[in-house]
Amino acid sequence: MASRSTDMTLTFNPDVGMRTSELDYELPAELIAQRPLERRDDSRLLVFDRATGAVEHRRFRDLGSFIASPTLVVVNDTRVIPGRLMLERPTGGRTEVLLLERVEGDVWEALARPSRRLREGMKLGPVELLESLGEGRWRLRLSGEPDGEAPLPPYITEPLADAERYQTVYAQESGSAAAPTAGLHFTPELLASLDVERVTLHVGLATFRPVTAETLAEHRLHSERYEVGDGAWARIEGAPHVTAVGTTTVRVLESVARGAPLAGRTDLFIAPGFEFRRVDSLVTNFHLPRSSLLALVMAVAGVEETRRLYEVAIEERYRFYSFGDAMLIL
Repeated sequence: MASRSTDMTLTFNPDVGMRTSELDYELPAELIAQRPLERRDDSRLLVFDRATGAVEHRRFRDLGSFIASPTLVVVNDTRVIPGRLMLERPTGGRTEVLLLERVEGDVWEALARPSRRLREGMKLGPVELLESLGEGRWRLRLSGEPDGEAPLPPYITEPLADAERYQTVYAQESGSAAAPTAGLHFTPELLASLDVERVTLHVGLATFRPVTAETLAEHRLHSERYEVGDGAWARIEGAPHVTAVGTTTVRVLESVARGAPLAGRTDLFIAPGFEFRRVDSLVTNFHLPRSSLLALVMAVAGVEETRRLYEVAIEERYRFYSFGDAMLIL
C-alpha cells in the first residue's frame, strides 16, 4: 500500500482554447470492433515516431522491438467489476444500472436509465435507490456483491462469449466500470518479456463521458480513484524511459509527478498544451470522437499529427475502440 495516502482530489487543467469540435472525425461503422481477436496480441499496431514522423504498421506482438530495455512499461492493473445490472421496476418496466464506484460498504454510485422513471427509495431487486445525483447518476445501496454482466460500451452490440476478454491479463484490483482497453492486447508471454511496473486507476465516469462543453478549457472530469505503491513509484521516478499503457496510466503518472499523493483521486484533464513530466511514450487504442481520451492522445502526438494518424488508420482499415487495434507513440 502507498504510505502517502490521502483522499484529496488533485486537479491540473491546461489552459486550452481548443474547440471540442476539433475532436470530431468520421468513422465507418464497420471499423468498430465488435469482438476481440482470438489471440490478444494478433491485433495490429500502428507505430508513430514523433522525432521523424515515420509510421509503421506492425502487430502488437512486435511491441518489444520498439520498447526494449531500459524502458519501463507501466500498466493499470484495475479489474472491471461485473457491474451492468438489468433490473425490473416495481411497475414492471426494465431498468439498466451501471455500477461506477463503491462509495462505502454497500453504498455505490451508479448510472441508471431510464432515470426519469426512477424515484428515491425505489427498490429494484438487490438495489435500493438512495439519492439522485443528476445526469442519470444515483447513489444506491446494493445487497451483496456485484453479480451482473460485463459493462461493455454501447457501441458493442454483440454479446461477449467470455467475460475475461474484457479484462487485461494482469487485472488485479477490482473497482472499474470499464476496462483500460490499451492493456487488452497483452498476453502473459508478451508481458513477461518486458520490464513492467503496475499502478491502479479505477476507471469511472470521467473516462467514458463525452466532452460536451464548446471548448476543452470548459470541460471538467469527474474524479477517479488511483493508487501507486511506494516501490512502484521509486522505480517509475528513476526509470530512464517510461512507456505508459493507456490513457488512465498516463493520468496517474502525471498526477503523481506533479506532487499528488501516492493514493487519492484525480480529475486531471490532459489536453493539447499539457507539459508531460514522466511519460515518454504511449500505448493506446483508437478513441471515440469528442472524448477526453482523444484529447490526451493529441497532447502526446500533436493535434494535426493525431488527425493524420487516424486518417491513416481508417484508410488501412484498422479496427477501432475497445476491442480494436492499438497505436504506439514514440
